[in-house]
Amino acid sequence: MAVDLEQALVRCASGDHTALNGIYAAEGARMLGIAMRILKRRPLAEDAVQDAFVLIWRDAAKFDAEKGSAATWIYTVLRNRSLSILRDEGRSEPTDMPTGEHVVDEAVTPEQTITLTYVHGLSYGELAGKMGMPLGTIKSWLRCSLLTLRVCLQ
Repeated sequence: MAVDLEQALVRCASGDHTALNGIYAAEGARMLGIAMRILKRRPLAEDAVQDAFVLIWRDAAKFDAEKGSAATWIYTVLRNRSLSILRDEGRSEPTDMPTGEHVVDEAVTPEQTITLTYVHGLSYGELAGKMGMPLGTIKSWLRCSLLTLRVCLQ
């Protein structure tokens, strides 16, 4: 469903609820995906999308086409809201994670990075800090581990 986002924002600013519905229909799924990438947990991502739509509705009159596209404005609202939720969340460690300076000992393996990243929700930077490893090494290990996992699942 193609929606002219700029026109939809103008209509939202004038109180047209159907315009907001149109934005949601056109962009809602993509917005949820982006929020998931930032927040890594669906309930938080859904909250971010909902909050973003409230802000889009409330602040639609602030959109200025001369400063950027409507899509850029909408996704900036979502990104800012997601980051606020992430900041408010405090990114506390899951209770079943080991505490201390490092998550693992000398027997660290690249395969553990998948669990820590995709199950426990650690970002690459958090994982590098916890493991005491360079960020590039963590990214390489994750890539190799995911490729190995793909081969195993085929």
